[in-house]
Amino acid sequence: MSKKIKRLYLFLTLKLLFPWQYRRFRKLPLKKWKAVFIEANLTQLSGSLRFLYQVLCSEEEMEVSVHYLMESGNKWKFIQNAMACLKDCADAHYIFLCEGSRVISCIEPREETVITQLWHGCGAFKKFGFSTCEELFGGSREEYLKYNYYKNYDYITVSSPEVIWAYQEAMNLPKEDKSVVPIGVSCTDLLFREKFQKAAQKKLYDICPAAKGKKVMLYAPTFRGSVGGAKAPDSMDLCLMQEKLGKDWILLIKQHPVVKQRPEVPKECQSFAYDVSDAFVIEELLCVSDLCISDYSSLVFEYSLFERPMLFFAYDFEEYGEWRGFYYDYHELTPGPVVHTTQEIVDYVLHLKERFDRKQVADFKEKFMSACDGHATERLLEMIKKEKTDE
Repeated sequence: MSKKIKRLYLFLTLKLLFPWQYRRFRKLPLKKWKAVFIEANLTQLSGSLRFLYQVLCSEEEMEVSVHYLMESGNKWKFIQNAMACLKDCADAHYIFLCEGSRVISCIEPREETVITQLWHGCGAFKKFGFSTCEELFGGSREEYLKYNYYKNYDYITVSSPEVIWAYQEAMNLPKEDKSVVPIGVSCTDLLFREKFQKAAQKKLYDICPAAKGKKVMLYAPTFRGSVGGAKAPDSMDLCLMQEKLGKDWILLIKQHPVVKQRPEVPKECQSFAYDVSDAFVIEELLCVSDLCISDYSSLVFEYSLFERPMLFFAYDFEEYGEWRGFYYDYHELTPGPVVHTTQEIVDYVLHLKERFDRKQVADFKEKFMSACDGHATERLLEMIKKEKTDE
């Protein structure tokens, strides 16, 4: 799509069509017990929305619906999805999102509707939104202001007071704005539930019997490139890992959900390494893993709640850092070794007992996850169910 056609497309949809569609139906009576969940690019509910969705569905009086916009996919299909979503949102009392959405940001919401941004990660790791205007990953600030994807939120829930500033910057909010609320992140509540942990362990043994009697490494990297063309990293030497660690460990691989083509596990390593991207949700894998290997993914914030070892496989740190940017100094932030080769991973795991610094992870948890205690969803529901006029 040429720049000229793209500008016309954005103007017609975000300035004319979508606002018109919402206005058509916002005159309908408000449905006080109606909630709409919106996923911008996934085809199933992500962890940030899933647990809250289940909680609201269990309340008999609630009418709950979900819309998958697929903003990065086929443009005509996206328009159809957006039009249906806006019609549904027009009489809803509650709207929940977990990433920036041009659809909700371009309308003028009715006064009674409460829009909550749960975001799709905890803490503040790699930059997003307005924070990327000066990075290769982002667009121009002028373009971001014209078509702001981070508008109309009543609440933005975060994992700790420490990261409020980063979300204000990313969403172009003034420092005095009070919409960023450090009440904890809903999806982390699952990690505190013993029943969920036991079910995850049983599921692991059912799907992967080889895990019995061995320790579990989780490799959960973020994607490379844009959301629409997301690629998985493919620089880990699985055969070397199996040779050196296979006696005592297995490796579970969880690729980012926007990655469509995943690297295949070599046949000779399939008794050691397992791609479980489709079989498990990330919260289950965090519960059953004895060690987490990531790179630039925010899931390490959630994993810190267990105070277990972490490794950061940042083989492309210079390239990725220049492209995306971070809110904190990467090497000061990471609560575990930063490595660049598979051999370094092996070496650390072989000497895990003497090298793992639990206090480093505990301090990281206290700084970035202090509001996550297993009761974030309760606080969220108490907050949003208050009438705006009572606030």
